[in-house]
Amino acid sequence: MTSLLDWAAPFDDHLATRHGARTRLAYGTDLRVLADFLVTRGIEAPDQIRLADLRAWLASMSDQGLARATLQRRTAAVKGFFAWACDQGLLGSDPSAGLRSVKVPSTLPDTISQREARELMDALAAIAAEDGTTIAYRDQAIMELLYATGLRVFELCSLELESLDRTRELVRVVGKGDKERSVPVGRPALKAIDAWLERRAEFVTARSGRALFIGERLGARVDPRVVRRVVHRSLGLVEGAPDLGPHGLRHAMATHLLEGGADLRSVQEVLGHASITTTQIYTHVSSERLRAVFEQAHPRA
Repeated sequence: MTSLLDWAAPFDDHLATRHGARTRLAYGTDLRVLADFLVTRGIEAPDQIRLADLRAWLASMSDQGLARATLQRRTAAVKGFFAWACDQGLLGSDPSAGLRSVKVPSTLPDTISQREARELMDALAAIAAEDGTTIAYRDQAIMELLYATGLRVFELCSLELESLDRTRELVRVVGKGDKERSVPVGRPALKAIDAWLERRAEFVTARSGRALFIGERLGARVDPRVVRRVVHRSLGLVEGAPDLGPHGLRHAMATHLLEGGADLRSVQEVLGHASITTTQIYTHVSSERLRAVFEQAHPRA
């Protein structure tokens, strides 16, 4: 009997013409999760799947507390899969045609204030200057660049030496879906990167290649888990600051841009969001800033 996963490989070939490797991997995982769930309901053959089964699947994941973004992606994955199966003549009808993602209230992640960001960067600079170790300079450069650009952790880890354009003060980034964008980099971040690059040779091995950031033990491209540890450890230097991961710095950067007067569309470009709706989820503006903009711009303020 044909099972859902029997069609996973040809579906992945279909995705290869439209999406990057990360999206394909995520969709493949989503289909396996769905297949496992359906087995618990006694369903294996694709033509046995009904809309009620898919709704029950989403509801079960919502009850487990999965993030809204994960639920939305999994909805997109199964809808794309069944639409493809129908186009290929593998199914006579699409069970996901009426499927909508479970609505889960979005919550803003914790972030740091502009004051805390300044204290954080000042503390890292002081440690690098006093400690003088290569690892201290690398970690300072990582933190400065994350806060300056709002890069995702995998984007930062993927940077090459050639990704930096010092003349234009930009960093070229390959983001989700292998889409490229250029993000401005502030001078403090460039200064910290230069200080790290002066010492990078101490970590270089045959595994280093052209990676901008490398590890201290093997000299290979820095691992996202290492970056997350650097962020957690660094934020511990600021009293009262929340314990964030790299994404918290991304949110802080976007928030501080908006508080400084940047428009939402520009922030969208910097973050690399395909939709401005996504940008609105990750950013917020203080009520004071909104009031100031209203009083300055509205003719009846």
